[in-house]
Amino acid sequence: MTLDAKRIAAIGVIAAGLALVYWQVFVRLVDAWIVDGNYSHGFLILPLAAYFAWERRRVLQATPINPSWMGLVVFAAGILVLLAGLLGSELFLSRISLLATLAGIIVFLFGWRHLRILGFPLAFLLLMIPIPAIIFNQIAFPLQLLASRAGEWAISAVNIPVLREGNVLILANTQLEVAEACSGIRSLVSLITLGIVYGYFSDSRAWVRLAIVASTIPVAIVANGARVAGTGMLAHWWGPQAAEGFFHEFSGWVVFIVAFALILALQKLIVRLAPDRHADLPHAGQAPAA
Repeated sequence: MTLDAKRIAAIGVIAAGLALVYWQVFVRLVDAWIVDGNYSHGFLILPLAAYFAWERRRVLQATPINPSWMGLVVFAAGILVLLAGLLGSELFLSRISLLATLAGIIVFLFGWRHLRILGFPLAFLLLMIPIPAIIFNQIAFPLQLLASRAGEWAISAVNIPVLREGNVLILANTQLEVAEACSGIRSLVSLITLGIVYGYFSDSRAWVRLAIVASTIPVAIVANGARVAGTGMLAHWWGPQAAEGFFHEFSGWVVFIVAFALILALQKLIVRLAPDRHADLPHAGQAPAA
């Protein structure tokens, strides 16, 4: 058996072992994607990460294999984090341990240079892991208050009487509660993911990609504030039914599409003002064609 064949066999055994060890973690993670609308984009993360890794195949093939025993240390650290998460019933730790475990396997089988090449696809997997509830709540509640204040200001600007009490907007014929689901964190998480993917494919410059991702935060906040304000106006003019059911869900999709269109427009503006002189060169993840 050749060395390459042995390495392929080792990868197969390790993959089977990972599937066995992380089976329950995977099942609960997929269940979170199904149940929690804030992370429904998780189904797209694995295939996208696999594509990003596959895109680097030529660079990986051209990079000398230099296995390091330090990979076992990283692997062991990942397994210890997994055990801590399982014993402490801490889902985030058990899920995040997968990244350290994968990194250790890559270093042990192929070396540190391969890990650097696969750094982006590996880090991209972070987007599929729900953040801890304590951090989520620290982000969601301020967004609720910010959206309710923006809604109050916009509704008052068109001479509609409104009273705000915390995250509740009181109108003449109804009251609107800016709940956690309406805080905008769902669109924020999804827009950040889309911003990373779009920035990756649309421009090879790191600063442009960072600008696109950074722009998703104010765009998501402004868009959600506009949604709350629009819902309040429609509820005042057409009745409480405008803030419920289909109209409420549909407005969320419309606002999300408009927000993403703003991000696209920003990218086009950056390209117009600062053209990419290397746009015709091979993608950063690929080696030049022979």
